[in-house]
Amino acid sequence: MRSSNPVFSREGSFTRDNGTGYAGFHTGQPQAGAPNAGNPYGNNPYAQPQGGQLTDEQLVEMYQAPSAGPLQTGRMTMDDVVARTALTLLTLVASGAIAWFALPAANFGPAVVAALAAFVVGMVISFKRSVSAPLIIAYAALEGFFLGAISHAFDTIWEGIAIQAVLGTAAVFAAMLIAYKSGRIRVTPRYTRIGIAIAMGFVLLMLVNMVASMFGADMGLRSGPLGILVGIVGIALGAFFLSLDFAEIEAGIQGGAPQQESWRAAFGLTVSLVWIYLEMLRLIAILRGDD
Repeated sequence: MRSSNPVFSREGSFTRDNGTGYAGFHTGQPQAGAPNAGNPYGNNPYAQPQGGQLTDEQLVEMYQAPSAGPLQTGRMTMDDVVARTALTLLTLVASGAIAWFALPAANFGPAVVAALAAFVVGMVISFKRSVSAPLIIAYAALEGFFLGAISHAFDTIWEGIAIQAVLGTAAVFAAMLIAYKSGRIRVTPRYTRIGIAIAMGFVLLMLVNMVASMFGADMGLRSGPLGILVGIVGIALGAFFLSLDFAEIEAGIQGGAPQQESWRAAFGLTVSLVWIYLEMLRLIAILRGDD
């Protein structure tokens, strides 16, 4: 997004990638004539070259870099990202369980309010300069409440569909993680540009369909063969967003991002997983039909 989760676009350790339209850590090439223009790693002494070997210039910069001050509480690690993401997802699941058992299946009023509130909080998080853990937890709680209510409604029609969507989402996440770590998927500028273009077209198509439905027109995007195709594309885009998230997290760890940025990474992963879950829920509903 920029991506589905425009959470890596704020200033600080995360900056926009060179010309890709997607946010990234500042690991790009410096402009000619700029300070450290001869250093392919810019002003970041923590960036690692592809071969894993540090140049003489990098070693000098690392040696001359100032030591951590009192405001530097550490650097982001994979353990930090995993812990924050787990806490965020647990909050989402707990809130969803409350909505599931507290709301009647046909009562969508509170769920719609929660969804709108989650959208507002998500935008605040995305455009807020500093990372706010309470806001991210609040987003997870609101989004979870919405998902719990929607899942309950679907499950009353197609029994067991919620657990099927959860398992499908977990399978997509695991497959993308394996593909990314094995090198089968490489997040290149071209890969990112193509994916973002498809995502923008997908979102525009969904907006047109929503407006058309308000006037009683049915474009058939949520039923039949076309609906199945749209659902598959939606899930594929969610997987694409996950690959961007993985790349941003890896770049952040290698680039020495502050530990607090692990919350931003957790938020990004949560947004991508919510996207996949909703698309999975709709796709399974179409496939199961009236059974």
